[in-house]
This record gives sequence, C-alpha cells and structure tokens, in this order.
Amino acid sequence: MRRKFAASNLLSILAFMAALQNVTCAEELSGQAGQAAMKKAVSFFRDKVSANGAYLWQYSSDLSEREGEQQASNTQAWTQPPGTPYVGEALLEAYLVSREDYLLDVARDAGHALTQGQLVSGGWDYRLEFDPEERDGWTYRVARTAARKQAKNVTTLDDDTTQAALRFLMKLDFVLKQKDKQIHAAAEYALEALLKAQYPNGAWPQRYSEFPDPNNFPVKQASYPGSWPRKHPKADYRSYYTFNDNTLADLIDTMFLAEQLYDEPRYEAAARKAGDFILLAQMPEPQPAWAQQYNPEMHPAWARRFEPTAVTGGESQGVIRVLLTLHHHTHDDKYLAPIGKALNYLERSQLPNDQLARFYELKTNKPLYFTKDYVLTYDDSDMPTHYSFKVSSKLAQLRSNYETSLKAPPNRSPIWTRERSAPQPDSSLNKAAAELVDAMDARGAWLESGKLKAKGNNTREQKIITTKTFAQNLRTLSRFVGSMKRRAK
Repeated sequence: MRRKFAASNLLSILAFMAALQNVTCAEELSGQAGQAAMKKAVSFFRDKVSANGAYLWQYSSDLSEREGEQQASNTQAWTQPPGTPYVGEALLEAYLVSREDYLLDVARDAGHALTQGQLVSGGWDYRLEFDPEERDGWTYRVARTAARKQAKNVTTLDDDTTQAALRFLMKLDFVLKQKDKQIHAAAEYALEALLKAQYPNGAWPQRYSEFPDPNNFPVKQASYPGSWPRKHPKADYRSYYTFNDNTLADLIDTMFLAEQLYDEPRYEAAARKAGDFILLAQMPEPQPAWAQQYNPEMHPAWARRFEPTAVTGGESQGVIRVLLTLHHHTHDDKYLAPIGKALNYLERSQLPNDQLARFYELKTNKPLYFTKDYVLTYDDSDMPTHYSFKVSSKLAQLRSNYETSLKAPPNRSPIWTRERSAPQPDSSLNKAAAELVDAMDARGAWLESGKLKAKGNNTREQKIITTKTFAQNLRTLSRFVGSMKRRAK
C-alpha cells in the first residue's frame, strides 16, 4: 500500500511540476522573443514558400510538392482563398495590430504579385503564373510580352476568387494611402471592369472574358420554364446569372467595401442594383425562393452535371443573408419584403434532422438527388460524396435576424477600418503565443499531419505546411506582440 501511495504521489507531483513548467514557459515569453519568432515565420513564408510573394494552399514539408485546388509548380500561386489574398489579409491585419513594418512590406509583396496576375478582363483566374515563358499564355494586364493568340483572359468570380483579390488590394491601397501606384491602379481597374461586367438586371456571371451587350440580356422577372431537361444538357453556363457559391454575396460585399474606402457612390449603386436582381430572381409561388443560376430568360437552369434546374435550399439561405446585409447598409425596406414568404416556404420544405435539400424540383417541390453515376433521382440512398446534396438549416437564426430587422434597422457601422487596438496582455494569449513559438521548426515553419489532395500529388499522410495554419498563427503572434507593446507604454 505504501509503495502504491508513494507512486501515486510521485505521479501527481510530476504532473504538477509539468503544468507549472508550462505556465512558467508561457509567462517567460517576452515581447522581444515573440517579435523574433513572428519575423522568422514570416521570412520563411516569404522567402522559401512563396512564388514571387504569392501563395498556394498546401506544401509538403520540404516544399517539393505544392498545390492550390490543383497541383502546382514553384512558379505558380493561387488567387482563390485560402491562397494569396487570404495570406495577404492576414499579413495586413497582423501589421495593423502589431505595427511591425516588415509585415506591411510582405503584404505589399503579395499585393504586387496579384497585380502581376491581373487579367486584361479586369479580374483574376484561380491560378497565378510567374514563369516568363508560361506567362505569354495569359493576357495579363501588365505582361511584358505580347500574349499568344487565344491566351487565357477569363475573369473568375466563382469561389470568391476575383472578389477576394480585390478586397485585399483595396484594403492595402487604403493603408498605403493610395501612394503605391501599382496597387492603386490594379484596384481601380478591377472595379471598373466589374461595373462593366454587371448585367442590366444587376446580376453577374460566374466568369467572363467580355462585357455583356445589354441588348442580349433583357430585364425580366423570374418564372418557371414550360419544361426542363432531366439530363445534363451540357450547355455553357458561365454567362448565367448566378448565386452559386455565394458569388453575388461576395460581389455585393466587395462593392460596399469599395464605396466605403473610395467614397465613390457608383459602387454602392452597383451593390443596390445587385439587390434589385435578387428581388427579380425570387421565384413565384409555390416556391418563393431562389435558384442557383438563371438563363437570360430568367428561368432556373442547369450548371454542372450535378447542379440541375431547381429551386435551391442551400443558396436561398445565403440570399436571405444578403438581403439582410443590404438592408443593414441601406435601411431600404424593399430588401426585407421577399424574406417572409421565402422563410415560410423553406420552413415548410425542411427535411428530417434539421436539414434542407440542396435542390427542390420545380413546382412539385420534391427533393432532387443524384446517384453516383449522376442520374437525377428522388432517392437519396446512392449520392456522390463530393458535393452537399443536403445542407444544414439556418432558418431559425435567419428568422430571428429578420424579425429583429423588421422592428428597427440596425445602426450602420464601417465595413472595415484600419484602426486596430492591440489586446490587453493576458495569460491565455501569452500561453498560446509561447506554444506557437515552441511548435515552430528551425526554419520558422509550422508542420502538421495532412495530405496533399490535388491530382498528381502524393496523397499519403505526411507532414505538410498550410496557408490556413500560417495565417491563423500569424494573427495570434501579432496580437501577442501588440499586447506586449501596449504593456510597455
């Protein structure tokens, strides 16, 4: 018994000492040590990880394998988040909190990299290319050589690609007080192009290379087609009016930000015009919600082979959030008007387990699914797993937000501001920063277990470097550094 008691006591003492040592290590992390660690991490990411100051999504620990959504070379980067704009915003936010000047310099590098990937059509593709020979396959706005015939010039609004790049450039331009001509010109050029790319009814396409001829896109109210195909028609859907992947929501947010940062009424007008499209796009009874995309006749239409002609339970929830955002910024009650009947319809359409179908058949309102062979069906027993054909219901929260907005419009607040207050020093932030410093390898990298999933990469479990983790850790370290500077004042 005595031996057991002594062993138990010893284990308790050792555990207490270990805990005490952890606390002591955290308490002993100085602001200077935090500054050095943050600079080391950023220098590694800029000098070793980036391509020309731009970033992908994931890397093998030795940097030999790289990927965005697809496999990439060491002369390529990614625009689509969490690529270059995502990292750039983290660097900019870290600068604003900690006031470490080199962070602004590295954020500017990311901004300059994006200007090198801006297309003549005004926006960005998913991929950024910096290899001199490969660049002439793209019609880059700042290309040094003439592009080949049929070079790529498609601005992508899908997956927050162009919008994220532009929002970062605008914020960077604002912090730099518009003194960096390269950054400022790219932001202005992109904004002008997006205004030209907006359809007469206020919508935008998923991607474009040319600006629309208004005569080909008459303004109409959404309606049901006389019939619709049950098999994928393989039509080019890129010019359709789209809500898919929050494309319109991201564009509206971008335009409101542009109006705030540049004090230019045309940008708010574009956001309002997009809101007016939402009003036009609401389907009539018996399904007063929205489709993923519409053709020029304002009929719901197919996009990819697993995105059929339908009313959507997924994007419709996002559309309601956008309408609430529009009301918040404009205090115009017309943006609340469609919400009540849309919520009533969606609440009636809920599936068991607090879910909605991604797609509902026109008029019958039957949930639509696909088999793994991409045959349209009412049966949910054999669905592909790469896409969410059932989505979580957010209707309770949307209903609450809607009812709050009906009572009184919320006070308007700035969408973004460069003013940041460093947090007060506290033990939890100190401990988190100390753990990050301890987790860094000798290069300044944070390694984690994961897989490189892009086709052609090594998909085994291995140690990888991700932009998401870097950005998250950078924000934590910058808050710690800022808090220690605040303590020193």
